Amino acid sequence: MNTFPWTFLAEGGTERSSQEVTQLAERVGWAVGLLLLVALVYWLMRQGWRWRGTLQSGLPEPAGVPEEAGTPRLVLDGRYHGTTTAGQWLDRVVAHGLGLRSRAELTLTDRGLTVLRPGTRDFFIPAGALRGARLDKGIAGKVVTEGGLLVISWQLGEQTLDSGFRSDHPAEHAAWLAALTELTPPGDSAVAVQHDREGA
Repeated sequence: MNTFPWTFLAEGGTERSSQEVTQLAERVGWAVGLLLLVALVYWLMRQGWRWRGTLQSGLPEPAGVPEEAGTPRLVLDGRYHGTTTAGQWLDRVVAHGLGLRSRAELTLTDRGLTVLRPGTRDFFIPAGALRGARLDKGIAGKVVTEGGLLVISWQLGEQTLDSGFRSDHPAEHAAWLAALTELTPPGDSAVAVQHDREGA
C-alpha cells in the first residue's frame, strides 16, 4: 500500500525526463540544420566571388604605391567600400583585392591618389588615370545617406572603374571633390557624370 505514491512519483519523474531529452534532441537538430544552411550560403558566396574573380582576370593589376608620391594636397582617413564598373554600382570588382572592404588612408598629390589599406593591398591611381569624382549614396552593395560616399572614377587598363570611400569626417568630401575635379584631365569629368546618370 505504501509503495504506490513512490511508484507514481518515479513514473512522473521518468516522463518529465523523457520530455526534456526529446526537446533537447529537437533543439540540437535545429541548430545543426541552421549551421549547415549557413555553411552552404557561405560556400555559395565564396564560389560566386571566385567565379567573378575569374571573369575579371584580364583586368590589369593597379599600380603600387610609389616611394615618392609628391607633396600631399589632402589626406583622408576613413573606409574603402569597394570598386565597381563605372556607372554600375552593383557590379563589384574583386580582382587584385579591390573587392575587399577595409579601413583606408587616402593621400592626394599632384602625381595622383595613394590608397593605403591596412591588412590588404595598397594601390595608386596616377593623376592621368583619374576620370572624375562625385558624391553618391551607394556602391558595391553599400548604401549610406545621400552624398555620404566619395566615389572616384579612374581608368585601369581599358576599364573605367568607380571606387567608393567614406571619410571619418564626411564634411571633408566637398574639398576632395573639388581637388579631384581639378586634377581630372579635361573632358573626362563629363564621362563620370554620364556614368552616374546611367547608373541612376
